[in-house]
Amino acid sequence: MLQSIHHIAIICADYPKSKYFYSHIFGLQIIREVHRAERNSYKLDLALNGQYIIELFSFPSPPLRSSRPEACGLRHLAFSVANLENILAQLEKQGIAAEPIRTDEYTGKRFTFIADPDGLPIELYEG
Repeated sequence: MLQSIHHIAIICADYPKSKYFYSHIFGLQIIREVHRAERNSYKLDLALNGQYIIELFSFPSPPLRSSRPEACGLRHLAFSVANLENILAQLEKQGIAAEPIRTDEYTGKRFTFIADPDGLPIELYEG
């Protein structure tokens, strides 16, 4: 039946800002960028370590996320990191604030959350 997750689709309000966040701040590799003139929209395919993981869409005036993070649907994205302090220091230099570091009560692993330019919660999970 299922083999793996193929990709995650994200709709952003400010395409240049989100493109910069995911490609420059997070360091995801751009695979392909397509402007769809008939829809006044961009589609950006992004990879992590050579694996396609995110397609970033822009649409004119998308509705805002209704609440953080308890809206129905996707709650957050989670990325594995080797060292929380190192990545948080890098993000802080870019003006990105993180929540206080917490410890997963079941695994004993440390994690925290940041937000993308549209407020989508992103979990950084050490391990």
